[in-house]
Amino acid sequence: MAENVLRLEDVTMQFGGVVAVNNLSLEVNRGEIVALIGPNGAGKTTAFNCVTGVYEPTNGRVSLNGEVIVENHPQAKMKALYKGENQGKYTAVVSHTPDKITQRGIARTFQNIRLFGALTVFENVLIAKHMRAKQNVFSATFRFNAKEEKRMRDEAMALLEEQNLAHLRDATSSSLPYGLQRRLEIARALATGPSMLLLDEPAAGMNPQETQELTDFIRQIREHYKLTIFMIEHHMDLVMQISDRIYVLDFGRLISQGTPAEVQSDQRVIDAYLGVADDAED
Repeated sequence: MAENVLRLEDVTMQFGGVVAVNNLSLEVNRGEIVALIGPNGAGKTTAFNCVTGVYEPTNGRVSLNGEVIVENHPQAKMKALYKGENQGKYTAVVSHTPDKITQRGIARTFQNIRLFGALTVFENVLIAKHMRAKQNVFSATFRFNAKEEKRMRDEAMALLEEQNLAHLRDATSSSLPYGLQRRLEIARALATGPSMLLLDEPAAGMNPQETQELTDFIRQIREHYKLTIFMIEHHMDLVMQISDRIYVLDFGRLISQGTPAEVQSDQRVIDAYLGVADDAED
């Protein structure tokens, strides 16, 4: 049996009268690369935001390694109350903040690169290392924990060397070419020590050569860091090459799932998405 890492159960995200994600259930198993694809506006990034604590879902549950990290069942509770049933079977709202979810092992990148543009390459990675720091604000202020600070700096530098970014350590991140900014954003996510990495359209804006390099890079970091990877991507060449399994969303609903070959031959997916070439943002 595959070991489940991430599980979404009946996750719904509603903004007023708009249902962006509708009863989404899916699983990602340890060591897999799983893709979430679909037309623009299908709800893919919204689903990622529910997983990472950016949004509190209107309904549903998100579990990481068997631990519930996000949960909300207001409709079920109201029905239980109306019928006089025991509401205890419905867990109270669980809504960890993004930093707490990162500490539990999920790191992510974004559609639009969100580096600290005025900081150097090294500083961007070092900030992420502080997510795992044992020191508190008091000890950090008075440098009582210089040993831990040195360890984090050494680890940040080692990570830059692994990602072939060490020669750029003193460059401001905003000065880097687009492809290197993407690589730095992934390196910063890796610096948090994740067990699971969420990539939101990592190949957006890349040419075919850069996309192939990224494909190889994702494979390498999966193997090197023993990661489970869940990604949103519009570049179908990348998706079909690298994914173990694929989920397909359309108008917030899951319309297909399976291996790349199974999804590619599903007429519902062809009609909703694969028949239309569109590389715009979600």
